[in-house]
Amino acid sequence: MLIGTCQIELFVPDSGSLKSKRFIIESIKTRIRQRFNVSISEIGDTEKWQRISLGIALVSNETRFIDKAMSQIINFIEKDDRVEILDYSTEIL
Repeated sequence: MLIGTCQIELFVPDSGSLKSKRFIIESIKTRIRQRFNVSISEIGDTEKWQRISLGIALVSNETRFIDKAMSQIINFIEKDDRVEILDYSTEIL
């Protein structure tokens, strides 16, 4: 059994409040869960209006499957005009 993890740092340029940030992040998290069947959670920067830290986890038997899924998730987020990816890292345990 392999566990793939990804930590993503996002910037939300149009967020003017925590409420608007949380609306955007909940939308993104729901869409990612539904499309990729992964666990995803906000793991940091919870009190900053324009920053989001997300953690994503995926379990599989194949490294190639995890790599492909994480790449697709990063591409999916990059296409969302509401956020910008500042940094991300992936790891397979």
